[in-house]
Amino acid sequence: MNQLWMRQIGGVLRLELKKTFLSRRGWWIYCLALGPLAVVVSHWLFELQRSRGTISGRHSLGEDSLIFAAMFLFYYLRAGIFFGCMGIFGNLFRGEMLEKTLHYYFLTPLRREALVAGKYLSELAVALVLFVGSVALSFLLIGRHFGAAWSDYLWHGPGLGQLGSYMLVAALACTGYGAVFLMCGLMFKNPMISAAVVWVWEGLNPFLPSILKKISVIFYLKNLCPVEVPVPPPFNVMVVEADAPPFWIAVPGLLAVALILLAYSAISARHAEISYGE
Repeated sequence: MNQLWMRQIGGVLRLELKKTFLSRRGWWIYCLALGPLAVVVSHWLFELQRSRGTISGRHSLGEDSLIFAAMFLFYYLRAGIFFGCMGIFGNLFRGEMLEKTLHYYFLTPLRREALVAGKYLSELAVALVLFVGSVALSFLLIGRHFGAAWSDYLWHGPGLGQLGSYMLVAALACTGYGAVFLMCGLMFKNPMISAAVVWVWEGLNPFLPSILKKISVIFYLKNLCPVEVPVPPPFNVMVVEADAPPFWIAVPGLLAVALILLAYSAISARHAEISYGE
């Protein structure tokens, strides 16, 4: 039975990967992932041009590190990865229902649980390649104009450790948000409404009471970031402080939540029915 499940999951995984990477409708997701990289490359080239003939640039390496931390928190976590996962995972089932192609899967002798797992793993692979790859390249290039100082920061300073943390947080964000939006796509006819509710909830997280903060993906992800981004006034007076969960709780906790959501999605898919007339 386990071998059969693995073959079924592998078959769905290969088919979905081909469909996803060759799909034209996901062009805006590529823009979300590559947008920060374009900004960082422009920053690198601009600083090289500005520092030509001078001893140093107009800002420090530490400022570039803080700028990347802010870009990672406010763009990648709160916008890029969030909406990217919404587009990737939210339409896994709902999109095929709109295109009237989901019944081809349902007519095959394929376990619904294997179908959910195969679809999720294929889209997770796409999200990891796009967003974790974008985070890694953006971090490596944002301070490249410092030359030897940046190389020393990476190889002999905290650079590689920070890079690993950012990549881990991006991967966890794709895993968590992917499970959330996969479930939303199965449960609701319009995943956009549920996505809007989740986005508002995640955005309000800094201002929520400590107990409510913990019912959020961003709370655990933000505390895993290696560089803390200060909250500017006047919003800093409204922020409610909460004890950050340790690493050994935050990472397994997020993975456990993702598994629970996937299990619920698999159960929902088992009882799902197709009605193209809706």
